[in-house]
Amino acid sequence: MKFKYYFLILFIVASFSCSKSPTTLPIQSGTIFEKSITIDIGKTFQTMDGFGASDCWTANYVGRDWSFDQREAIARLLFSKEIKEGDPEGIGLSMWRFNLGAGTSEQGNASGIEDQSRRAECFLNEDGTFNWQKQQGQQFFLEKAHEYGCNSFVMFSNSPPVYYTFNGKGYSDRGAYSNLKPEHYTDFALYMANVASYFKNNKNIPFSYISPVNEPQYNWDAPSQEGTGWQNKEIKHLAVELDKALTQQNLESKILITESGDWEYLYKSKGNAGRSNQIKEFFSPQSENYIGDLSHVPPLIGGHSYWTDGNWNTLSQVRQELASAAASHGLKIYQTEWSMLGDHYNDKDYPGNETSTYLDIALHMAKVMHHDLTTANVSSWSYWTALDMDRWNHKNRFLLIKLTPAGGAYGDISQSGSHEAMKNLWVLGNYSLFIRPGYQRIDLNIKNPSDSFFGSAWLSPSKDKVVIVFTNMTANSLEVALDLKGMSKKHLSIKRYVTSSRKNLQEDIPKDDICMVDPQSVTTFVLQY
Repeated sequence: MKFKYYFLILFIVASFSCSKSPTTLPIQSGTIFEKSITIDIGKTFQTMDGFGASDCWTANYVGRDWSFDQREAIARLLFSKEIKEGDPEGIGLSMWRFNLGAGTSEQGNASGIEDQSRRAECFLNEDGTFNWQKQQGQQFFLEKAHEYGCNSFVMFSNSPPVYYTFNGKGYSDRGAYSNLKPEHYTDFALYMANVASYFKNNKNIPFSYISPVNEPQYNWDAPSQEGTGWQNKEIKHLAVELDKALTQQNLESKILITESGDWEYLYKSKGNAGRSNQIKEFFSPQSENYIGDLSHVPPLIGGHSYWTDGNWNTLSQVRQELASAAASHGLKIYQTEWSMLGDHYNDKDYPGNETSTYLDIALHMAKVMHHDLTTANVSSWSYWTALDMDRWNHKNRFLLIKLTPAGGAYGDISQSGSHEAMKNLWVLGNYSLFIRPGYQRIDLNIKNPSDSFFGSAWLSPSKDKVVIVFTNMTANSLEVALDLKGMSKKHLSIKRYVTSSRKNLQEDIPKDDICMVDPQSVTTFVLQY
C-alpha cells in the first residue's frame, strides 16, 4: 500500500527496570519505522486541575425551558464518566464555568442587546434584595455537574450588575475604563461573595474560583453581550475589595485573574499599556498593582487562547514565551476560554472557515489544546460555550453541543427542541474523560517531530495508569508500539478510544499490543498497570 507510515514507540510487554536497552516487541521483517517515540515517567511537568466549559449563554434557557429528556441527555454528555459496552456516555468534564449575569435579561429590549440568547439574568434586585430563583437553567447544569462528580467550579463575571454601572447597561461606553461606578466596587465584591456563600451553604457547591473580570483589554462598547473594559489599576482595586469580602464571608474561594483576551496581554506591552503585561503588573512585588500578597489570590494567571492560534508556529512561539514569563514568577496557568474566533487561520491542515468540516474544526482544536498543554504547560483547559445554535455557517466553531430550538436554528431558544453532540465535544473528551484532576504530564518524545503527528502522555496520581493522546493529521493509519521508561511492572490492559470522521470516542482493545492510530483522528490509549 502506498505511503503507509509506521511510527515506533517500542511498547514494553514484560516487566523491566529502567535501562538503556529496554525489552521490545519482536519486529517483523520488512517493517519500516519512520519515527520512534519514548515516554519517560521519571520526567514530569504540570499537574492537571481539570478540563471544563462555560454555561454561556444558552444553558439558562435550556436548563429552565427545555424538556426533561433533553436537559438530562445534554448534562449526561457533558459530565458523565460512564463507559458502557465501549460507548462513553459523555466526556466527564471536571470543571464547570458559571456565568454570573449582570441583569440584561430582566431589561429585555431596553438592554440594547438584540439577541435574546446573549442576555443574562442577575440574582440581585435593584432594591438590594436577592432572588435565588433567577438563573434557574444555569443552576440546573451546575447541580448536574456536581451530581456527576465534577468538583471544580468557576464563577465568572462579564459585567457588574446593571445597577452598579455608569450607563445602567451590561455593555459599556467607557472605552478602556471600567463601567463600574467608583462607589460600587465594595458592593460588587460583596455581591460576588454573597452568591458564592449562597451556593456553598444552600447547595453544598463551593466555587473554587471567582473570576471578577473578563477580557479586560476590550472595550465591550457594542451591545452584543455583557462586558466592560478594565485598567490594571481598576482590577487591583476590585481584587482588594473581593479579597476582603471573601474573608468576611469565611469563604475559601480563590480569585482568578485576569482572563486576558489573548496570551500576549499577559507577558508583554500590547495596545493600551494600562491593560497589558499583566503577569508583572499583578505578581511582581515592585509593581504598584501587585496583588500577590492577597490571601485569596493564588499564584495563578488565567487567559484565553484566542487570536494566537492561527498556525503551528504561532501556537508554539507564543506559548513558549508565556510559559517562560509565568515560570519566572512562579505561576500556574489556566486556559479559561477558547473557540474558533476570527478568520485568521492559515494552518496547512485547516482548509478555512468556509469549506471546513466539523472534523476539521475539531482537529484544529486538538492542535491548540496540544500546545496549550505541552508548550504553555497550562494546568486547566476550558472550552468557551458548551451549548449553542449552529448559525451563520459557523458550524461547530463556537459550541460543543448543537442546539436546534423548536423553531429551527434561528428560532426562540426558550422553545424546547433537539441537540447533537459535535466532533469537538468528543475530541475534548479524548482528554477530559481520561486525564483526570491530579494527573501529571510526563515526557513524550518524538524523534523528528512534525505538526502532522503529535501527542502527550499523563500519569495517574497512583502511578497505575498512563494515558497517551495522539493526534494524527495525516491521511494514513499509523502503527505504534510503546517504549515506556521507568515503569517496572507489566501493564494489565490497553484500551483505545478514537474520534474520527466515523467514530465518536469509540473504544476498542488493540490486538497483540499492536496500537494503531487512525487517519485524521484523535486517539487516546489508556494503559492500566
